[in-house]
Amino acid sequence: MSKKKRIFIFGIFLGIFLLAYTVGTWYRMPEDDARKFLKEFHSTTKGIGAIGIFLHNSSVALPMFVPGFGVAWGAFTGWETGAGFRVLMIENPQLSNLPPIAIFLSSPFGVMELVAYSIGMSRSCLLVLLLIRRKGIRVQMRAAGIEIGIVLALLLVGGFVEYGTIHGST
Repeated sequence: MSKKKRIFIFGIFLGIFLLAYTVGTWYRMPEDDARKFLKEFHSTTKGIGAIGIFLHNSSVALPMFVPGFGVAWGAFTGWETGAGFRVLMIENPQLSNLPPIAIFLSSPFGVMELVAYSIGMSRSCLLVLLLIRRKGIRVQMRAAGIEIGIVLALLLVGGFVEYGTIHGST
C-alpha cells in the first residue's frame, strides 16, 4: 500500500475518533451516574504514576489493532473519552468556557493518544480489507508490529507528559 493511501486512511480514523469524542461531549450523563463516574475516576487515578497511565492507555489502545473490532472499540473509546470529559467539566466549570475538542488537542498527551488510537483503528480496518481480499496478511503483520511499537512509544512518552502535567499543576 502506498504511503499516501496509508496516510489518507490514518486521517479518516483520526477524524472518526475526533467525531466520536465530540459526540461524547454532547452526552448529558444523569447526575447520579456523573457523581459515580467522578468518584471512580478519582479513586482510579489517585496515586497513579506515569507507568500506570501508560499501562492504562496501552490496554485501551492495543485492542484497536484487532481486525474489525478495533474500529468499533476505537470509536467507543472516543465517545467514552468525550463523555468523561463532559463530566469533568461539571467539577471544573472553567473548562466549559472552552470547546472540549480544543482542550483535547491543545494537550501534548491528548494529541499523542489521538495519534496512537488512530494508528490502531486504521490498522484494524486495513487488516479487515486484506482478509476480505485474501491478500498477503503476513507482510502486513510486520507493519502492524512496527505500528504497535510506535503506539507503545507514543503512549509511554504521553504517560510521562500527562503525569508531569497533572503533578506540575498541583
